[in-house]
Amino acid sequence: MLRRLYRRWRRGRLREPGYAGLFDEHPHELVSLDCETTSLDVSRAELLSIGAVKLRGNRILHSEALYLLVRPRSEPSGDNIAVHGLRRRDVGLGLAPEEAVRRLLDFIGGRPLIGYYLKYDVAVLDKYVKPLLGAGLPQRRIEISSRYYDYKFKQQPGAYIDLRLACLYRDLAIPAPPRHDALGDALGAAMLYLALRQRGFG
Repeated sequence: MLRRLYRRWRRGRLREPGYAGLFDEHPHELVSLDCETTSLDVSRAELLSIGAVKLRGNRILHSEALYLLVRPRSEPSGDNIAVHGLRRRDVGLGLAPEEAVRRLLDFIGGRPLIGYYLKYDVAVLDKYVKPLLGAGLPQRRIEISSRYYDYKFKQQPGAYIDLRLACLYRDLAIPAPPRHDALGDALGAAMLYLALRQRGFG
């Protein structure tokens, strides 16, 4: 009851009523989401790319995937480039962050979000979403690492559980994406989610 009231209050504070549908959960679809950024520090991080893909039932809708390059204010550093491979010339022709976020919001709608350490991605996105809408992303969130932890804990209570992404792929027999980019990681998270759901932890 309190959750519904809070959501209604947040919905009423939207600066753009056209986005009220973000609060209406889609009954049959989810969106797996990943972002690449300039820093792991949320306060300094800027978006470099966004990857998202829809899921319906047990199907990943590859044909409805979204991949956006985003033009940051500051250039990616050498260490940062080594992680995601996005250079200045790659993101220089990207979308302005506000335009990229609008496209993402239109793509997501009210669909619940899936991700690996999704809290970080949402925190970075909310830096752009809140000034735009007056509220952060309201969608329900499904954290892959938490679902995997519950799955392993039920098998081996009290045992050490390795939550590194490579370990999840290996243990759930999911092929790791060939490239570390936002869309590849979103697809990987979608496959991990389906694998966990097949084991009763979806």
